[in-house]
Amino acid sequence: MKVIEVNDLRKEFVSRRRVTKENGKKSLFKREKVVKNAVDGITFSVEEGEALAFIGPNGAGKSTTIKMLTGILYPTSGSIKVLGYDPSKQRVKLSYEIGTVFGQKEQLWVHLSAYENFKFFGSIYDIKKDELEKRIDELATIFEIKEFMNQPVKSLSLGQRMKCEMVASLLHNPKMLFFDEPTIGLDPIAKEMLRNLIKKINRELGTTILFTSHDVGDIEEVCKRVIIINDGKIVLDDSMRNLKYHHLNKKIVEVNLKKNVKIKEKDGIKILKAKNTMYKIEVDMNKTSMDELMGLFKADDLQDITISSTPLEDIIKDIYRGKDEKVS
Repeated sequence: MKVIEVNDLRKEFVSRRRVTKENGKKSLFKREKVVKNAVDGITFSVEEGEALAFIGPNGAGKSTTIKMLTGILYPTSGSIKVLGYDPSKQRVKLSYEIGTVFGQKEQLWVHLSAYENFKFFGSIYDIKKDELEKRIDELATIFEIKEFMNQPVKSLSLGQRMKCEMVASLLHNPKMLFFDEPTIGLDPIAKEMLRNLIKKINRELGTTILFTSHDVGDIEEVCKRVIIINDGKIVLDDSMRNLKYHHLNKKIVEVNLKKNVKIKEKDGIKILKAKNTMYKIEVDMNKTSMDELMGLFKADDLQDITISSTPLEDIIKDIYRGKDEKVS
């Protein structure tokens, strides 16, 4: 069953700017219309129970798309169905079926306790008192927040607050959750905890997940399918397995040697930068291994080494520009 159906969706933002005269000066009175295609004719669907990453660089159109999916923005043209509703015409009804968690925007009242917030949101969703108390108790147990849910939200750590944000979004038992950068600013332990909770919601409750993030770890661990959008267009729609095999397999290795050693390129090992004893190397883990790389110089010559994944922004740019191997 499809819970999201998007067909030829477009969103234009119209602004006006002063007309530039032939002499290079701008007119004080004349204005010309400027049309920005934030979302430019995208089509996709999401099956019930999917965990989908909807990603792209800043300004790509992903936030605009999500705002249209949730009824915050109206599309210029095209059609949307979310859980059978048209978000632009049935936003109130849709709000009872979906939940949202934004890493950079709080929905909880910080001067109230988490528990008081839960009661407030329960009243908004017309949840009966006994049913609400039962739901709060169930979710508080799952998310392990009972020991601090009566404290003011402003006194909680970021990780604790994000747990409470998730509980608030799940009180009305939504069929679908929209996550927008939910792990931003969290330390590694809190990130891992939140990712596990999101996977648990998807796996055990069957809740459909639409997830945006610039963190490769979020996408790898939580999602099984990825849509990449850039300049308002979908440039890739594929499984996480394929994306990982073709793109996320690459590691960036920076080594500092004790003396100048000539490191030779080979299949799967590409020298990105070399200066004196400093090397920046791209390693394709599908073609070679770290052992192969380490074998190119003596262990005694190694002074420092740093290993990191290729930045997601770079992966997206490479996919959009067609520089990487085509995903099949």
